Amino acid sequence: MNQAKLKEFMDAMPGRRFVLQTNGILLDKLDSEYVNRFKSIFVSLDGNESLTDHYRGEGTYRKVIDNLVKITEQGFRGEIVARMTVAEATEIDTQVLELVANPLISAVHWQLDALFWQNDYMKRNFSKWITESYNPRVNRLITKWIEHMRKEGKVWRLYPFVGIVGSLLATKVSKLRCGAGWCVFNIQTDGNITPCPVMAGMKDYYLGSINLATPQSLRIVDLNDPCLSCDILAVCGGRCLYANVTKLWGAKGYYEVCQTVRNLVTGLSEVLPDIERMLHDGKLNPTDFEGSIYNGCEVIP
Repeated sequence: MNQAKLKEFMDAMPGRRFVLQTNGILLDKLDSEYVNRFKSIFVSLDGNESLTDHYRGEGTYRKVIDNLVKITEQGFRGEIVARMTVAEATEIDTQVLELVANPLISAVHWQLDALFWQNDYMKRNFSKWITESYNPRVNRLITKWIEHMRKEGKVWRLYPFVGIVGSLLATKVSKLRCGAGWCVFNIQTDGNITPCPVMAGMKDYYLGSINLATPQSLRIVDLNDPCLSCDILAVCGGRCLYANVTKLWGAKGYYEVCQTVRNLVTGLSEVLPDIERMLHDGKLNPTDFEGSIYNGCEVIP
């Protein structure tokens, strides 16, 4: 982390909303004066200690948790989001439940490790995993989420669930939920603007230069099929612009990832009447299902 540059930016732009996405390893090195100015901090925790260390190396989980304790003790009162990377070693329901049980964690978001590389699809058993583990466990997690609402009158802030249900309740048509290319932009170190950080270096998708462009001059990057013709596009929003543009896993792999989204949307749609009843009875507050579009959270895993 270039702390000097980070401080320079924050000092030059007072009153703005600051969000940090970090692996959390060096979080204790940043002065609390600056840490406490963040609205949200996303830290890489993939679940419990065993799973996080499996993905990220021995000792990672403990270091991140110790740093979260430290910043909390030093006055941080913003949102701490456990940002999970989810792959075949993840049992999504048990790992999310372990994270929400930690009082340091305000919210949980996860993203599938899928469609980012071209040569990993054939080496993995992704189809079997989503069919036998991920999708069924997402459904179990939805059940646990609803049961907790009924029992405690509180909503676990699971961004994939909260974001989708919020849209369903408001009957709102969603664009790309991460905001890429329409309300969130990436500025490269050379000053070029791209729709998202993952698309850095993809010159066909440069939107202009920070030195010359204005917000009004930035073009919107449109999605391609199959998203445009999908019947749940209004809820999904397109999932990921980079994945839609590159389709690194081909049509079959793209379809399989889409089935995880469809399962998620279907599962949450089925429990929507229960949530509406609890809202009507005053057990829940509509604000429980509001999320910020400015923190870079993709919502759709």
